[in-house]
Amino acid sequence: MIHLSNITKQYGSQVLFREASFQILPGTRSGLVGPNGAGKTSLFRIITGEEEVDAGEITVGKNTTIGYFSQNIGDMKGRTALEEVMAVSADTVRLAGELKEMEARMSEPLPDDEMESLLARYGSALEEFEHRGGYDLDSRAQEVLTGLGIGPDRFSNPVESFSGGWRMRVALAGILTLQPDVLLLDEPTNHLDVESIIWLEEWIANEFKGALLMTSHDRDFMNRVVGRIVEVANKTITTYGGNYDFYERERDIRREQLIASYNRQQEMLSKEEEFIARFAARASHAAQVQSRVKKIEKIDRIEIPPEDRVVKFVFKEPPRSGDDVVVMDGLGKTWPLHGGGTHPVFSGVTGIIKRLSKIAVVGVNGAGKSTFLKVLAGEAEPTAGTVALGANVEVGYFSQHAMEILDPKKTIFETLQDVIPLATIGVIRNLLGSFLFQGDDVDKRIENLSGGEKSRVVLATLLARPVNFLILDEPTNHLDIKSREILLNALADFAGTVILVSHDRHFLRKLVDRVVEIDHGEMRHYEGNYDYYLSKTNRNLHIN
Repeated sequence: MIHLSNITKQYGSQVLFREASFQILPGTRSGLVGPNGAGKTSLFRIITGEEEVDAGEITVGKNTTIGYFSQNIGDMKGRTALEEVMAVSADTVRLAGELKEMEARMSEPLPDDEMESLLARYGSALEEFEHRGGYDLDSRAQEVLTGLGIGPDRFSNPVESFSGGWRMRVALAGILTLQPDVLLLDEPTNHLDVESIIWLEEWIANEFKGALLMTSHDRDFMNRVVGRIVEVANKTITTYGGNYDFYERERDIRREQLIASYNRQQEMLSKEEEFIARFAARASHAAQVQSRVKKIEKIDRIEIPPEDRVVKFVFKEPPRSGDDVVVMDGLGKTWPLHGGGTHPVFSGVTGIIKRLSKIAVVGVNGAGKSTFLKVLAGEAEPTAGTVALGANVEVGYFSQHAMEILDPKKTIFETLQDVIPLATIGVIRNLLGSFLFQGDDVDKRIENLSGGEKSRVVLATLLARPVNFLILDEPTNHLDIKSREILLNALADFAGTVILVSHDRHFLRKLVDRVVEIDHGEMRHYEGNYDYYLSKTNRNLHIN
């Protein structure tokens, strides 16, 4: 279907690929992985024809349609949500119009040769129209939008009225509705809640018949969807047959084998070089010396790729809080509506958050999870009831909003220095270094950072202070799988209390010991881990 043979691509002195090859075959489900800057996005753009390679060959099968969802969705305006989704399938809509025109012409008397030509064109157009799923395009668009959390009551809303995260869903719905032969997805789960992620998994498994190549920082999603991993790293492309967990194990085995081969080669080279140095000046050994010089010149030297740089989360030992970290009594929150009245977010919440608890707050998008965390963090006032922090509780609050209120004109170093003004330059640099900000990186302005870099800055400010109660709203957003795993381990070892919202099921499964669900303004408490919650709500039936 799509074959990339011996491709080479570089930007200036940076080589992304050198004579790398791989192929996308019909029906395959592949995950694309690799460190930041290795060339994953460039590979997507090469496949779509947005970028050219410096050398090598790219072969795309005839009439192959490619759908590409990226994080850069561009401007959306002037259409409703449903119209925006349908617009992605403009060629299919155009084909429908052409078929109607040809059908009208065929009902008229025509010369035999003209009718024959028209029938041939009609047959080709009809075949393509059916291949694109043209007959159920409208119903498919509605089904996909609904599956991604935008119901019929919002189909006619102007796309401008949606937030950035919801516009991403509209863009994703458009690509899925297209049902291309090859589907390229760049972080499709970034702005989805768990319910929408599960729907997408099931759609790919049951509805999508084409080939898939995707990146994702969601380990569970990757494991459930793909059967092959394509790794972009060290100027080449390597394929592993299996899901992400298999890839991790196999990659480590291959690296160990490579290191063993490297050590054996180095030992052999050392002996040869020692012989050459020892007998180079002796005429009686000249032939042997020259033979060994030629031998080692022909050897293909084994290189050990550098280890990927990863964030190092190590929470300092926090001061001990009281046993009762938060006490809630009749807690409730409503938001005012534009036309008058109020919208209940949650109500009647009474309970105690105990020291060392690890609690997940779950619920569909818009249920009020982030609002609940804001009330706990003191960022929003409750409408009813009371919330009180216990003795010696020091709060650390992470939210996407915190990323937005970073001072764009300040540098990374200045941002952290504001949090710990008495710390030395060395202490600040060491802390920033553990978040991959090294050397001149610390002098970058906030306004020039990516979403992932801003997220790491906010997390660094949390670690800088001695907090014992962490309130985390989607802390894994913008973090890659390795960094998520390190954060997970750090939170598991954290000698304080944690309450968080996350759509990363692997993260929740490994970390939390209690679950609070917000559903239509009500709160339900589950005194068990995430798997216990799934079993009690029968949700595990849909995701196992």
